[in-house]
Amino acid sequence: MLKHIVMWTFKENALGKSKIENILKAKKMIEHLEHIVDGILELELGVNKEGLTGSYDLVLYSVFKDKSGLESYQTHPSHLEIIDFMKEVVDVRACVDYEI
Repeated sequence: MLKHIVMWTFKENALGKSKIENILKAKKMIEHLEHIVDGILELELGVNKEGLTGSYDLVLYSVFKDKSGLESYQTHPSHLEIIDFMKEVVDVRACVDYEI
């Protein structure tokens, strides 16, 4: 199995929306992938509590059956749309992939 963890900090305003509006839109878009991409065993997103400093705004915790499952996720057309959206609204992204 393969775990894929991603964290993002969002811009205060982007695409005419507030930070929280873009965070919630991103969360909803990513959650939808669980229902349309084969190979995802677990997918969980969390929005950070307000007021914490030195932290990220949104975190993705996901588990895939294997490397090919992660590749299917990363190349899925709906995921590519999310990437385009995230490029507009995100300041910082951090990612870790590891096998278990």
